[in-house]
Amino acid sequence: MSMYANKYVAFLRAINVAGHVSLKMTNVRDAFAAAGCRSVSTYIQSGNVIFESSARDVATRMKKVRAKLRNLVGVEPDILIRTIPEIEELVRRRPFGGVEAGTTVKLYVAFLFQKPRATPRFPLISPKEGLEAVGMRNREVFIVSRRKKNGFFGFPNNFVEEAVGVSATTRNWSTVTKILDLVRREA
Repeated sequence: MSMYANKYVAFLRAINVAGHVSLKMTNVRDAFAAAGCRSVSTYIQSGNVIFESSARDVATRMKKVRAKLRNLVGVEPDILIRTIPEIEELVRRRPFGGVEAGTTVKLYVAFLFQKPRATPRFPLISPKEGLEAVGMRNREVFIVSRRKKNGFFGFPNNFVEEAVGVSATTRNWSTVTKILDLVRREA
């Protein structure tokens, strides 16, 4: 059994991004704690929550968290959960091959809320947005985003959702690896 058996990461969808729900992370932490989650912490403003709970209580606790956040902002956010062992396995696999992030390249992982309706053939490419989905494993899609001519990067969430037919929430790969680093430092 992993030393992180009762540790989870919650990824809130469409939180603190342009045109979507705005939430203070202190309010998010408070909602998780009030729902009975332990050792709650957040990482950056995009809705990443690290917490502890027994496996049998996670679904009930997330229902309470969604209700508390709905009361706070008027809409019930989508919350996706992954275990720390799942995140460890994801990072260990180095899913981008030899591609590294840099000034002209960003790496993303899109976490799918359910099994994809369609399993597209990879790579999937959007030249206009500078996006290339290089692969999928379980309920994660791995995307390379290259700087466009206008200087901006394409954001892959809609691209991935259209390709696989289910909702997703996307995080920068550096966010995912930093969350894992935080968990390991706290252990």
